[in-house]
Amino acid sequence: MTQFQAINSEYIENRTFDEIVIGDSATLVRTLRQEDIQMYAIMSGDINPSHVDPEYAHSSMLREVIAHGMWGGALISNVLGTQFPGPGTVYVDQTLHFALPVRVGDTLTVTITCQKKFPRNHHIVFDCVCTNQDAQRVISGTAEVLAPTEKIKRLKASLPEFKLSQNRKARFEHLMEITRGLPPISMAVVHPCDTESLKGALLARDRGLIIPTLVGPEDKIRQLAEASQLDLYGCTVINVAHSHAAAEVAVSLAREGQVEALTKGSLHTDELMSEVIDKITGLRTARRISHVFLMDVPTYPRLLFITDAAVNVAPTLEDKVDIVQNAIDLAHMLKISDPKVAILAAVETVNIKMQATLDAAALCKMADRGQITGGLLDGPLAFDNAISVVAARTKGIKSAVAGQADILLVPDIESGNMLAKQLEYLADALMSGIVLGARVPIVLTSRSDSAETRTASTAVAVVMAHAKRKNI
Repeated sequence: MTQFQAINSEYIENRTFDEIVIGDSATLVRTLRQEDIQMYAIMSGDINPSHVDPEYAHSSMLREVIAHGMWGGALISNVLGTQFPGPGTVYVDQTLHFALPVRVGDTLTVTITCQKKFPRNHHIVFDCVCTNQDAQRVISGTAEVLAPTEKIKRLKASLPEFKLSQNRKARFEHLMEITRGLPPISMAVVHPCDTESLKGALLARDRGLIIPTLVGPEDKIRQLAEASQLDLYGCTVINVAHSHAAAEVAVSLAREGQVEALTKGSLHTDELMSEVIDKITGLRTARRISHVFLMDVPTYPRLLFITDAAVNVAPTLEDKVDIVQNAIDLAHMLKISDPKVAILAAVETVNIKMQATLDAAALCKMADRGQITGGLLDGPLAFDNAISVVAARTKGIKSAVAGQADILLVPDIESGNMLAKQLEYLADALMSGIVLGARVPIVLTSRSDSAETRTASTAVAVVMAHAKRKNI
């Protein structure tokens, strides 16, 4: 009679029918994590609230979330398929009795014991027992398998890494928390003449973020609403002939204080921004106007600001001073004190042939001298050093910013726009965007952006508008 225990090895090897003796056994020890429950629910589609809804589970007779019963059954299958008998085993039958629930933190010991052998067909019946850390029997039963007759030893398969992250809906709701307790603001929606821009404005209305003023061709807006089954209740519609006139009227409303924010609809960015930056009739302040993308990236532990990836094409050092200060001020409005600013370049050392590195060095010194305030600056930093502590440590970079940046200052609009879009489409980042440095916040999204993205951006504008109210 022999007992085997799972060990770490680069190989997986079976025990054949002839090698197994009645009374031989194998064990596996595993502790249940919250992630195990979530992964099993994703894999199986079993979203019984007893397993995935803590609020419901707390009100049930068990008082807390428990594992799916078949999670323990999967551990039995693990032993049978990987070590005892192992590769080549074919399941024939399984019976299970569930005696006690398994809770997060419980440690199960799975013991599989050979009970009967049938030489005529190479079947084996195993006794299967799972006990918890208190030696209480949790699961018991029997398994019948067709055991392998040939020896198999192979390298273990290399599986892809699996990481759990919040789904987009949960991350969207988390971002919306920044507006909790804030009353709606008045916002002009400039030329909302496609489905997503109109739907985004109405979703923001329904979430209690804004009181919309729709500026554009009224007939077109109403026809679109009817075709998309959208209700325009609570909206003021200002009829203008075309998109350029919509931009002109919306900017005028903001300049005169009739609305507290603007959002771009289905018109070109330059149509709106040319009105915004007009020296006489626009919305300029002493600050240079800039843009920030706010990215909720599943693989990054904090909200990531990217600036400027939408307005300033090739900013000078002087421009970058305002761009950085605008982003820092926004971070403060979002309750991020002393935000860490990484000034990006292709390398992390100053190179006289690379203007971005020279600008980075100058900006850091300007921050030392109080010309930029409210944040902690470092640069030049390559992107990997800015967002990865491991990369920074590998390169010997000692910095309070490296690896934990809140704000990424990019060298130009091309690099910034590509970075933001890569995070959105390849890393499933939830993105919002806002124009800073004008008299009012301006939501400046792409015409391809979803209603969800537009609403997330509107939430940021709401926070900014309320911050302005406090400072007046």
